[in-house]
Amino acid sequence: MTIRMYARRKGMALQHVSVDVTHNKQHISECDACEASATKRDVFRREVRLEGELSDEQRARLLDIADKCPVHKTLHGSAVIETALV
Repeated sequence: MTIRMYARRKGMALQHVSVDVTHNKQHISECDACEASATKRDVFRREVRLEGELSDEQRARLLDIADKCPVHKTLHGSAVIETALV
């Protein structure tokens, strides 16, 4: 959605955008106890497809904009989840 809004605002010829995300746990290299759960990190792989008559510069800029997405910022940051039973 962030990519689409930016492209529209800048008048880019973006026809369609799709994103596939996969997730896995990866051992952190250089750990003393690699079996402990704290030594694994979440790894998200994102594949962005941009369709339309776009220059290489526009494609690169739209990929940069993908990192400005609120979901990306949340996952990249140190989110805290607080749960209450009500």
